[in-house]
Amino acid sequence: MRCSMQPFTVASAILALLLSLSIRTLNARDAAETSRDFAATLTAKQQQCMNACRARYRDCRRLNQLPAFECRDVYQDCTRYTCTGLGPG
Repeated sequence: MRCSMQPFTVASAILALLLSLSIRTLNARDAAETSRDFAATLTAKQQQCMNACRARYRDCRRLNQLPAFECRDVYQDCTRYTCTGLGPG
């Protein structure tokens, strides 16, 4: 019995072609569209919470009591824990 590799080669080539057509590269425009879509899906309550976190960040920066990177952590913790309702850890 003779085994031929031709059907396997053809099937592999077709699969590679289909994968290359289905995968597209991301660019900056795609990222901007994604962030707009995400912002549109936020509920009013979530948006209000995000605005409160931004205000905390601005206050932290304005008061100059913490370094900038720690103010950024204040903002991230606020959005992560306060707006999602999740607790740390």
